[in-house]
Amino acid sequence: MTTQVVQDFHQVVKERHSVRYYDPTVKISKAELEEILAEATLAPSSSNLQPWRFLVIDDQELKQKLHPIAYNQKQVLDASAVIAVFGDMEWFEKAEQIYTASVEAGYMTEEVKQQFVATANNGYRNMDDARKKSIVHIDGGLVSMQLMLAARARGYDTVPMGGFDGAKFKEAFEVPAHYENIMLIAIGKAAQPGRPTVRLPLSEITSWNAF
Repeated sequence: MTTQVVQDFHQVVKERHSVRYYDPTVKISKAELEEILAEATLAPSSSNLQPWRFLVIDDQELKQKLHPIAYNQKQVLDASAVIAVFGDMEWFEKAEQIYTASVEAGYMTEEVKQQFVATANNGYRNMDDARKKSIVHIDGGLVSMQLMLAARARGYDTVPMGGFDGAKFKEAFEVPAHYENIMLIAIGKAAQPGRPTVRLPLSEITSWNAF
């Protein structure tokens, strides 16, 4: 099934809630999941090097396998799919490919491309692991939020999940060693609406020009 895209951004933002109860009869096609993922990857990333990687789990047997690893959360079984988001700790290896495509698209000159590739090779490659993890987690968070908004725009619901055994997940699904776990995102059609939540007032969380 294909769900009509909601165009009003304000409506999408206000209607997005974390949903934990899904209609197990609703299946999202591979084509539509790919559309949602493609829109998610329009998110910004450090030097446009796009360190995010995805594993889409929509096979029911594999969701059963994931269920205990995700501490038996019911949405793993009932959602249409669970999307695992990773950060590739060797993301800078894609610099040549990405910047060559930018040159071919007319977005940068060959000279600028060479400067960017040099920065990736000499800068990111030599960073310590703590700084690398910080970058992939920031960029992974950006793409994950955009994924959830893209899903909501199609009338689907999501919930981000940090509650899973990362080591067991990587072992069970043979995740490459250089992939850093970011989060799991369940996606599907709500069987029950997400619980209403409140937000702190801006006056308590925002300062202007100085603290």
